[in-house]
Amino acid sequence: MAAADRPAHGAGIGLRAPHYRAFLDRKPGVGWVEVHTENFLVRAGWDWHVLRAVRCDYPVSLHGVGLGLGSVHGFSDGHLDRVAALVRAIEPALVSEHLSWGALRDRQLNDLLPVQLDQAALGLVAARVQRVQERLGRAILVENVSTYVRFAGDAMSEAEFLAELARRTGCGVLLDVNNLYVNAHNHGEDPHAAIAALPPGAVGEIHLGGHLVTDDCLIDHHGAAVAPPVWDLYRAALARFGAVPTLVEWDTDLPALDVLLDEAARADRIAAEARPAVFLPAVAAPIDRAPAPGLDAVQQAFGAALFERTRDAALAPLLKGDPRRFGIYRGNLAAHWSRALSSAYPVLRRLVGDDFFDALAGVYGRAHPALDPDLNRFGAALPAFLAGFAPAAGHPYLPDVARLEWAVHEAWFAPDADGPPATLAGLAPDAFETARAVLHPALRLHASPWATAALWHAHQDGGPDFPDALRAATHALVLRPRFDVRVDAVGAADYAALACLARGGTFGAALDAAFDVDGDFDVAAHLRRWLEGRIVTAIVTETEREGGG
Repeated sequence: MAAADRPAHGAGIGLRAPHYRAFLDRKPGVGWVEVHTENFLVRAGWDWHVLRAVRCDYPVSLHGVGLGLGSVHGFSDGHLDRVAALVRAIEPALVSEHLSWGALRDRQLNDLLPVQLDQAALGLVAARVQRVQERLGRAILVENVSTYVRFAGDAMSEAEFLAELARRTGCGVLLDVNNLYVNAHNHGEDPHAAIAALPPGAVGEIHLGGHLVTDDCLIDHHGAAVAPPVWDLYRAALARFGAVPTLVEWDTDLPALDVLLDEAARADRIAAEARPAVFLPAVAAPIDRAPAPGLDAVQQAFGAALFERTRDAALAPLLKGDPRRFGIYRGNLAAHWSRALSSAYPVLRRLVGDDFFDALAGVYGRAHPALDPDLNRFGAALPAFLAGFAPAAGHPYLPDVARLEWAVHEAWFAPDADGPPATLAGLAPDAFETARAVLHPALRLHASPWATAALWHAHQDGGPDFPDALRAATHALVLRPRFDVRVDAVGAADYAALACLARGGTFGAALDAAFDVDGDFDVAAHLRRWLEGRIVTAIVTETEREGGG
């Protein structure tokens, strides 16, 4: 059996983008790797290339953060379809999600929010897990999450909830030992009792990670080494569940790859003393799919308070413990918005400064709540929003900078171009005039009265100096021919021709548009560049269109 096709075994690490190159170059001796499902849904570009390369040599686990199994609102069929397509393409060793919720009727909250632990929630989550498993054609693992509040309506422990969930659905449990420790500290719970409440055969994976110690509570931030008491709890988990595949999770303040490998090696040394694990998922039982109106009210109150502090009073009776800790979730929401927008708009952030950008993200997030569990889609409306944002009115070029950056962001996540390069060979002049182009799926066109492309280039590593004049017309092509996104300035005639093709116009109409701008437009040179640069990836004649070919 090839290494990539064997089950996950021993200790693995979470593979994150800053470590891609080192991981590909070194191919370290680690048991397996885990990636976040939502980072690979488009199956294109550099991220997809890396995942496929890694999949050739290692078992891969897909760890999802977007389904929100406990949301009364439910989850997007489209999102589940994208997850299922990724599972088919990768054939991962493990697939996991979280015991959490993250959606209201009209918005996504993009967080792993705590589930009220009662029979209504158990029935709802069980039905969702069965639906996911039926769609994926396999059992999944469900992870316990770190929490900062508990609900007054809780009727069981989280471990009891997960044990019954596994019994009803046949899913497994992903036991995050760090989360177990964080919750024990935050809520005065007994982590060893939680381990004892889970059947030995139900745990299919263990997570280890670091946490942040504050004056009020522990915060699971995945940004530090595994703490000594978590290692002790790991030993207790191994004693009950055997040597379960174990992942070292580190997502923020990433250290060098060797630090993660050392943590994984330590987990392997500890696990070497444990008996082999036997994962025995239960046989799924019939599920009650009845609605849970009381649970809906709890989640609506929770979500409303995230957006408006005036709703805290209505939420307080539903919680138990220190209500001030609810502020952690409100802070998470703002941080998720800012992080997602920073990823899409790094130049804009540098132009306006961190404080302004974070404030902008907060105002934008309230005006345009996320509608998709994939936060890579969150910032689409920011350029238009910025155009009407009064504090930015003194810098009228900023909305166009944002439009260019969103084009770059879209190009990064666009599909790859399939098939051989297009050619004009054998195409008669008359057929060419009436033919239409298939443009590269990552191509975006950008025009502005401001020097937006020059501004963008000035903020890239090794880029040119800041442009002397901001008021300078820009025409640019944004393209990701393979892995890297390019922003290339082009002439106005070139832009006019490609814009016509992008609207579905014929080559004849496109060339007319170019000649309207520049009577000396060099047709042969531009056609050669469009074809050789894969700007045009196919040519469809009128006969082919009419025949459906």
